[in-house]
Amino acid sequence: MTAETPGAPGRRRDARRTREALLQAATDLFSERGFDKTTIRDIGERAGVDPSLIARYFGSKTRLYLAALEAERGDPVRDLLDPERLLDILDRVKRRGLVPLLQVAVEPLRDEAAQDAAKAALHARLVDPLTRRFTDDGVDRPRLRAELVVAAVVGVALGRRSGAFDDLGSADPADVVDLLLGMLPGPHEQS
Repeated sequence: MTAETPGAPGRRRDARRTREALLQAATDLFSERGFDKTTIRDIGERAGVDPSLIARYFGSKTRLYLAALEAERGDPVRDLLDPERLLDILDRVKRRGLVPLLQVAVEPLRDEAAQDAAKAALHARLVDPLTRRFTDDGVDRPRLRAELVVAAVVGVALGRRSGAFDDLGSADPADVVDLLLGMLPGPHEQS
């Protein structure tokens, strides 16, 4: 359904497009700045719409963040130790920054609902599948090892983007993935 946009006689608002623009702007800003440093006003400006529409379409900034987390789900979870998956993560972080799913691994969010949802999503999409893999492979302390792998991947992705590590930042992503996989705890390392 379309409706007149307040203050703009003759202009029509496409609800679906407005909602998508808000979601995309929020996802981009959450990736660039994080949840706590992104304002509703920033999101509205980036989307090119009145920020009050966030309340109409999502209810709150927290619920918009939850929608951004849900939108990231995309493809079914692939094994984090899959080289193609790692290349994809390194590429996404380089282009967009840490997506909301990965940000919670670096810094807790002040909003408890957003923190809980991001942590649950991180575990459901990355930690839990690795834990199952390591359990099935009979690896000692599978959950701890899964958390170590996720933390290492996030750290490497951040390090490549930060500019603090010259060789890491300029290395071919495939070489980084090969070296990283050789260093990560896995089924080949029984303690």
